Amino acid sequence: MSDSDQSLIDNCLIDAEFTELPDFYRGKVRDAYGLSDGRRLLISTDRQSAFDQVLAAVPFKGQVLTQTARYWFDETADICPNHVISYPDPNVALVKNLDMLPIEMVVRDYMTGSTETSIWPMYERGERTLYGHEFPDGLKKNQKLPGTIITPTTKAAQGDHDAPITEAEILETQLVTTDQWHELAEKSLALFARGRELAAKNGLILVDTKYEFGLDENGVIVVADEIHTPDSSRFWIAESYQERFDAGENPDSLDKEFLRLWVAAKCDPYKDPIPEIPAETLIEFSQKYINLFELVTGLPFEKPDTSISVRDRIRDNLARELPEYFS
Repeated sequence: MSDSDQSLIDNCLIDAEFTELPDFYRGKVRDAYGLSDGRRLLISTDRQSAFDQVLAAVPFKGQVLTQTARYWFDETADICPNHVISYPDPNVALVKNLDMLPIEMVVRDYMTGSTETSIWPMYERGERTLYGHEFPDGLKKNQKLPGTIITPTTKAAQGDHDAPITEAEILETQLVTTDQWHELAEKSLALFARGRELAAKNGLILVDTKYEFGLDENGVIVVADEIHTPDSSRFWIAESYQERFDAGENPDSLDKEFLRLWVAAKCDPYKDPIPEIPAETLIEFSQKYINLFELVTGLPFEKPDTSISVRDRIRDNLARELPEYFS
């Protein structure tokens, strides 16, 4: 591995805990803070999660996630309001604090996936009623579904697994109200349709995605967290999809599935220890994230000065944005 590649690995943002800021919370990928006046600070690190655990750190990943989500929040603001107030740093979003709703809205256009809540492993096991949807025999992996479907999951506590749930179960248990469910479904399908349309213009297939929503101070449903990023979505290269599908091969992907498949080929990630991921693989994965950002947005990815610590840069920008905490 070259010295430049090693410097990229060494400069990954693994820890974004700053003691000057209050109410620290660490997720698998984001470090967050609860600020005053109903604001939250979300810092996207370079930590890479899959199979409900952190596996490694990928150079530039946090910046790609934040800036990809920024593009999509801007492009979908007419469909659903989002939680963003400002972007103090390429890795950071200052957002409204929301009352988060307890389900994730997963929208799918294809019979695919590799995790326990994905529809292909369920279908392959012989299940034909998935998330309340009926499926015929004879479907193949990565096949286009007859129509777009919503496969919601409950939002797991940290360390637990998301669990499949059906519309009927949501309405019966009133996890959200009936009116909220119908609005969530309508907004999720509209957001997905916009994403599919814009991705197609850039030679990509938006395969599936997940959305998280919350209620603002007025009870308005707001899309939160991230949207159409390679962490929350699956993207395939449109040009080669049909040929690879006909050959029984996995599509060319630009998303987290690359690493999932790498891991799954070497172990059972739900039972076995996951092997260390080589630096060369992490560099390759980083380039996939950058390629996706550029394909989706049509913008060049601006790599930061690698001679400057990402953590130090973020701290300096936060001190300028939030001087009341860094005085």
